[in-house]
Amino acid sequence: MNRTRDDAARTAADPPWTRRRLLTVGAVLPIAAAGDAAVIRDGMPWSEGRAAPPEQALRPERERGAAYTFFTPAEAAFVEAAVARLIPEDDLGPGALQAGVPLFIDRQLAGDYGRGDRWYMQGPWAQGEPTQGWQTRMGPAAMYRAAAREIDAAAHREAKAAFAQLGASDQERWLHRMEDGKLDLGNVDAKGFFKLLWQNTLEGYWSDPVYGGNVDMAGWKLIGFPGAHYDMSPYVDQHGKPYPLPPVGLRGRPAWHQG
Repeated sequence: MNRTRDDAARTAADPPWTRRRLLTVGAVLPIAAAGDAAVIRDGMPWSEGRAAPPEQALRPERERGAAYTFFTPAEAAFVEAAVARLIPEDDLGPGALQAGVPLFIDRQLAGDYGRGDRWYMQGPWAQGEPTQGWQTRMGPAAMYRAAAREIDAAAHREAKAAFAQLGASDQERWLHRMEDGKLDLGNVDAKGFFKLLWQNTLEGYWSDPVYGGNVDMAGWKLIGFPGAHYDMSPYVDQHGKPYPLPPVGLRGRPAWHQG
């Protein structure tokens, strides 16, 4: 997202998707998938027929021609446009779209996480406090589906176009409205959905590439995270020095699988 000097001077009012804040979040956010560690049950965290094999997950979906598992074309267009504004491509590196974040979110929503299988999803359904966590009868997948539909409908009413067809500045304005809870999405809490979308975008950008996001380990390269190297002992005492080796994921790194 383009920034002026006045924008750079903003403090607490800054939107959460500036690169500076992204780097700060990356320093403290656990490098884990939205589905949590319990997904890893019998070896590699993927199931035949349910997700792309790890080797393919090292490459962007548009390069291998695979279809989304959960998203409809309209939903995919919305998510791709939204995450492209949340973490835009710039001179520091690829953005969320180039790093495969939509594929990561799609795969998570198609599985246990999307259904909220490990969550308490029973009533009562009274309005909760912000400190009480998830307070809706919809799981993440249902919330994405409902929110994408309502956002596109609202955009058509106001701008005669779907969200994905709006200009970048207009998309950012709509995202701000969601973040501030100033957009009516029917049964979907706009502020809650924005929080979920932002969380999943970060997870996809920082997680291991085996989950479909962080293509070519773009997120890790941005912050110098070494990944899953088996032995870090030679570098433990080298304080203040950048780590000299490229990052390694659970399935190695792309150069190991070439030719």
